[in-house]
Amino acid sequence: MKAIIIGGAGFIGSCCAARLLEDSQNRVTIFDNFSSGRHWHLETLLSTQRINIIKNDAQDVNALTEAMHGHEIVFHFASNPDIAKAATEPTIDFYQGTLLSQNVFEAARLTGVEKIIYASGSGIFGDNPSKVFNEDDFSSTPTSTYAASKAAGETLLSAYSSMFGLHGISYRFANVVGPHQTHGVAFDFINRLRKNPHTLSVLGDGTQTKSYIHVDDIVTALLYFKDAFPAPYNYFNLTTDDTLTVKQIAELVISEMGLQDVVVQYGSADRGWSGDVPRIRFTASKMKAYGWCPQRNALEAMRASIRGMIDNANKGLFE
Repeated sequence: MKAIIIGGAGFIGSCCAARLLEDSQNRVTIFDNFSSGRHWHLETLLSTQRINIIKNDAQDVNALTEAMHGHEIVFHFASNPDIAKAATEPTIDFYQGTLLSQNVFEAARLTGVEKIIYASGSGIFGDNPSKVFNEDDFSSTPTSTYAASKAAGETLLSAYSSMFGLHGISYRFANVVGPHQTHGVAFDFINRLRKNPHTLSVLGDGTQTKSYIHVDDIVTALLYFKDAFPAPYNYFNLTTDDTLTVKQIAELVISEMGLQDVVVQYGSADRGWSGDVPRIRFTASKMKAYGWCPQRNALEAMRASIRGMIDNANKGLFE
């Protein structure tokens, strides 16, 4: 199989590339502008000599189309990684989200690449803490431009699949964690405590409650249908059955870093930033019906991720 990964130097994309390259029959092209992707994410993969790295921007549809020729499947991860940034840059999720998805799908159409895997997110369900969302609870009222962009990507992929014969799958991720993270709540806490091991400032009051899933379980799901898609277009939730609060994550980071007497300063708001969904619960029942199941719960995933990030920080890789 010859796969192209848009955003392949990023956290999830690089892990997907590594799993694909475990099969000696697979070849992988990484297409990334390295704005948030990291070269060290790919270093261990270079020895396979079955990886091609293209530094370019998915905003350039011509460059994207040229790179996509000859591939069988596209994995689309490219997007703005900083969800809160739209509060000060409102257009970022259009230009680094919706537009990129349009370009990826159009390049696939132009080059005849029929299979597309799209990374969506749980924000497409909106803000309703009393409800447990299933796959068909698609909301028309997202609360952030990031979520609106992800929802737009899903509907665009559905339309391209219907109109132009592409085969697409949208995966709605819970909060994905793992050692290659370049953002996220635990990443931020480790970063702050490395600079000041005595005080930790937290956005929000610490009661924000969400599911966290390990990147290994995400990649297993992403590759589940790579050989035969279950329908011309389909969509799946990927989440664990349990949740963690921000306060629990802060306590876990402090413990894993071996720190004591840390003063944790919580905010007064129930959410971390404008557009944040402080509490969300959703199920992965549809994906589980096909036999997929996460191998770690949220606590196990978070602990493994924190340990991996601390190890990377000690190696000088933490940014």
